[in-house]
Amino acid sequence: MGKGTSLIYCDRTDIGRRRSNNQDSKAVLPPSSPQQFRSRGWMLLVADGMGAHAAGEEASRIAAERVPLVYEKLAQRSPPLALRRSLEQTNAEINAKGEGSAAFKGMGTTCTAVVLLPRGALVGHIGDSRAYRIRGQTIEQLSRDHSLVWEIEATAGFSREQTAGTIPKNIITRSMGPHPHVEVDLEGPFPVEEGDVFLLCSDGLSGQVADAEIGLLASELEPREAAAALVGLALVRGAPDNVTVIVARSGKEEVSKTSSKDEPWPLTDAPTAAGKPGEIPWRWLAIAATSLFVCLVTLGLWQKHAPSADGVDLRAAIYPVAAAAALLTFIGSLLAAFFGFLLPPSAAARVLIPGRQLGKGPYRSYDCTPSEQLLDGILGSIEASAADLPDADRERMVTVIARSRKNGSEHAFHEAVVAAAEAIAVFTRAVEDSRQDETARSNRRQD
Repeated sequence: MGKGTSLIYCDRTDIGRRRSNNQDSKAVLPPSSPQQFRSRGWMLLVADGMGAHAAGEEASRIAAERVPLVYEKLAQRSPPLALRRSLEQTNAEINAKGEGSAAFKGMGTTCTAVVLLPRGALVGHIGDSRAYRIRGQTIEQLSRDHSLVWEIEATAGFSREQTAGTIPKNIITRSMGPHPHVEVDLEGPFPVEEGDVFLLCSDGLSGQVADAEIGLLASELEPREAAAALVGLALVRGAPDNVTVIVARSGKEEVSKTSSKDEPWPLTDAPTAAGKPGEIPWRWLAIAATSLFVCLVTLGLWQKHAPSADGVDLRAAIYPVAAAAALLTFIGSLLAAFFGFLLPPSAAARVLIPGRQLGKGPYRSYDCTPSEQLLDGILGSIEASAADLPDADRERMVTVIARSRKNGSEHAFHEAVVAAAEAIAVFTRAVEDSRQDETARSNRRQD
């Protein structure tokens, strides 16, 4: 926990039950002082690598290492600009490494970062890892998936139920690394209230655990217990992919404090003073006035040296050309002044005014109110997994599940969720013990 802040967080990752290596990475960059919290805040980041062999693992590692480092180096810029630049620069670095090595060719990674600041929570996002906010009994997805299934649902207006099983979920439409340039989604800042829970995860979690279930466990449990229960529930359900989650609960000092007196946040590196709408374009008016003067003088000289009965002055052929050029300059400068006065500033001068938000999030919202039905979905999965456990663990799990169901029937849902997390922990320990046994057997075979 960073000095001067009250955020509580826990991060956790697991290789899953079918993968031989972990291509997920995560990072937390805490502020070391109240001043640092005001200038750059907290950064939470999850990355899910893609690529054969070690390529995906390397891509996500670079993202988790470089994005926070570059963001911190750019702290003198506005937070949204620093966040965007850190993602863009890291993308270029991953791409360069991939292009420079056959082993890493085409490697990529998702990258989702949440920056918690006094003005709220900013999200920088590429890929299909997710950022959620859980407030009370509602879970909101703050990022949108850059995936084929999401695009089809959004374009055709289909629901998740309609596309379930018909469109592959693992086809993503945007990632960090395969191309030298990438489009970064910026969302927020979203207001922060005391007790808000921000959760980042790879699709190894969101693919196995429903949004409402994520919200239930994250809201009813402390961050450490919630992270363990969420990863454990993914393991209970088979965990075909790596699973990574960060759970962070805001305290009093993270509550948003936005004032109209706050400075706007520049969104580009261009100076914001140039091109303000409604500003009189004196430079173009001066050029227009000078051009008009030259045009009139040239026309006067042309008349003076016009052809006469006494002969032809060669200078007379030059004057009309010069007058025409000056007239065109006058018209062009006048038009530039006119449009420069009416048009808003260019994109190079964009700023984010206090109280305004980037993006269109939250994109989806789900009710995670504790209920017997929601709890039963979790307990049913745990019961189904008990058959693979040793007798002692199975008996203990059955006992804990019975306690959870009893608490749920009495509407003591917090106690029921705590008991469900305890049952999940029994399964998680059994999986970890099994891995240790397998490692020991493998070492003995090598010896």
